[in-house]
Amino acid sequence: MTTRKTTSPDIQPPGCYHCGEPCEADRVHFDGRDFCCRGCQTVYEIFRDHQLDAYYDLGENPGRSPRDTDHAYDFLDEPEIASRLLDFQEASHQVVTLQIPQIHCSSCIWILENLNRLNPGVISSQVNFPRKRAHIHFNPEKIRLRELVELLVSIGYEPSITLEQYNRESPATSRKLIYQLGIAGFAFGNIMFLSFPEYFDSGESWLSANKGLFRWLMFAFSVPVVFYSGWDYIRTGYRGLRSGVLNIDLPIALGIAVLFVRSTVEVALDLGSGFFDSLSGLVFFLLLGRFFQQRTYSYLSFERDYKSYFPIAVTRLGEDGEEANVPVHEVVPGDRLLIRNNALIPADAMLIRGKGEIDYSFVTGEARPVRKAEGETIYAGGRQLQGPIEVRVLKVVSQSYLTELWSDSAFSKSAKSSFRNLTDRIGKRFTLAVLTIAATAAGAWLFIDPSRSLDVLTAVLIIACPCAIALAAPFTLGNLLRIFGRNGFYVKDTNTLERMARADTLVFDKTGTISTARKNQIAYTGIPLETEEAAALKNILRASGHPLSQALYQNLAPYDIVPLDHYEEHLGSGIEGRANGEYIRAGSRSFAGSQEAPAGSGTEVHVRSGKGYRGYFTIRNAYREGSRGLFERLGNQYDIAVLSGDNPSEKEALEDLLPPLTPLYFDRQPREKLHFVREMQQAGRRVIMVGDGLNDAGALAQADAGIAISEDSHLFTPACDAILDGRRFASLDWFLRISRKGLGVIRISFALSLLYNLVGLYFAVTGQLQPVIAAILMPLSSITIVIFTYLATTWIGRKAE
Repeated sequence: MTTRKTTSPDIQPPGCYHCGEPCEADRVHFDGRDFCCRGCQTVYEIFRDHQLDAYYDLGENPGRSPRDTDHAYDFLDEPEIASRLLDFQEASHQVVTLQIPQIHCSSCIWILENLNRLNPGVISSQVNFPRKRAHIHFNPEKIRLRELVELLVSIGYEPSITLEQYNRESPATSRKLIYQLGIAGFAFGNIMFLSFPEYFDSGESWLSANKGLFRWLMFAFSVPVVFYSGWDYIRTGYRGLRSGVLNIDLPIALGIAVLFVRSTVEVALDLGSGFFDSLSGLVFFLLLGRFFQQRTYSYLSFERDYKSYFPIAVTRLGEDGEEANVPVHEVVPGDRLLIRNNALIPADAMLIRGKGEIDYSFVTGEARPVRKAEGETIYAGGRQLQGPIEVRVLKVVSQSYLTELWSDSAFSKSAKSSFRNLTDRIGKRFTLAVLTIAATAAGAWLFIDPSRSLDVLTAVLIIACPCAIALAAPFTLGNLLRIFGRNGFYVKDTNTLERMARADTLVFDKTGTISTARKNQIAYTGIPLETEEAAALKNILRASGHPLSQALYQNLAPYDIVPLDHYEEHLGSGIEGRANGEYIRAGSRSFAGSQEAPAGSGTEVHVRSGKGYRGYFTIRNAYREGSRGLFERLGNQYDIAVLSGDNPSEKEALEDLLPPLTPLYFDRQPREKLHFVREMQQAGRRVIMVGDGLNDAGALAQADAGIAISEDSHLFTPACDAILDGRRFASLDWFLRISRKGLGVIRISFALSLLYNLVGLYFAVTGQLQPVIAAILMPLSSITIVIFTYLATTWIGRKAE
């Protein structure tokens, strides 16, 4: 059992060991510690017995006193009610997102993300600290939803559960910052008003006689400013210092503390009026900058969420069975969608035709397929494995589980980007430098003019806060996400933008990436297909999302759509199935069992039926418009390679299209593509893989940045980091160039912030800067950086476009 770092059984802080509340007559003494009630003692015992008492090492009195549920959550056993709260539900795996207002510190995050150690029925849990949410995966066969909620209540984290809340598109957000800002602004205005007698003393007797009263009123107004409005800065700075981390809030916390203590001493000893105006102004302008930052972040997040849907388009079925490719954001409840084999389900829906075999590994992490019958619900994020199905949409895409997954940090690259680490290192070193300069300057002024030493110390701590440095990267890259989204390039996060900007090698797939199925020339050679064979081939091709399958599907004569008796897709080889009793196999030469010599005039799709080998379709690829110019531009800046699963029949056409000496690799299986990318990375290259999201899934995941080309209803793979609309393929170099220029904007922002701090430090150290002026200038510098990054990235985007 671990022991608490900050205390011991012999020397205890006042109050309950668990929650910090005063221990009144009901004091409970247990295990050498005092608790305010039996509930807190019980929670302590639970954590201790499960080796979770490190919870107390992470925060001082971090817990909340639990309450007795007394059957308060029995309603969660009702299936209809529970289904409205659950994000995802299967027999052995359910997912729920709970709003937990009690989340307030690192201890809360730690214990909530270790719920599986309290109950093995919890599979995993993840906390979204800013939104105070817990995203929990659990096995309902081991712990029901009601029992899960009661577990949270028993340890002091009672979730807020209202069905109205879960019916809204967005949960209620905390208004704490607005209240803090309001109190700080109210106090700042009144303190400035009460300071007028100090600034403009005209010698009137009543002003002089009541100075003491005015000073104590200023003190009274400053108390809520420090202990409510500014408390987050003090708490964060203290926790960072106790953990051995110099965070950017530490100089702010020291500035607030110095101003408050010194001003209180001056008023108490009648030495002066103190600096309550500077103190309240500092906190008010800090919170004003944070409010501006929060609103901007929310705007950027909203823009990205609603422009990052995938797949880009889906196939919608009309009442007469007519198929139409429509943007996914146009899908509404009641629409009938065709989900092809291996396709991602974009919205929560009901299966109305076909046999569902859904792989929810993207949602749950478990690769075990789930069988679904007609009339059952299937959830967004699942992948259909066996043939096509038709579904009727139950929820709009923006409310489905898939959109939550897109921005879930669990699906981001595990390694931090080097640029983020650079920002953190600069912030840490800058904070250390600020503390050193502040201490040195204050010490020097003790010998020059002791009365100004504290003014200098406070001004330095305020003016040199590195907040603007920390804001440069997220605001620059966040605005680029919006610009890219408006132009058909949907990037998952800012880390991907940085990896793209640092890349030096581009690897392209051919089919569906460089080539397009829109303008292919198709010819058939062999035994003419009988009507039944052609109809069966048409229906089997309809099930596949591969570009070659879709090209042939559009080329064949119209036939009735019938359910498939059997369907199977072999990655890198072909497809096979049975419709109306006719067996069809289509794919590579070896897969179809052809003995003929390759024609060498294009990509071939060979066909075998139950009667034997029939012949092959020759598909002459049409390359995307603007590809030649794109590769000419890219060839001047990047090393380029092409990996293709097709035969080398179009080698000459590719050599004419690509820069000279570009390496071309044909007949590559998905695993070989992945190994190729990995070997290049081991050689020190930073690789971007550009594919169509099918056989390239492994390579897309392995690459530093994986870009999937999406066209019409082409499939999307969760392995990719970005999606490029096929119509914007020729603009790929533009997106990469803007990413690099974005890093340039960040570097300029760093330079401007450092310059501002150096100038401010000069005036602060020399005693020419009053704390109240520093309090106004510091948040203005952060706002200036935000405005600069927004305008610069917008201008770069428009100029390049």
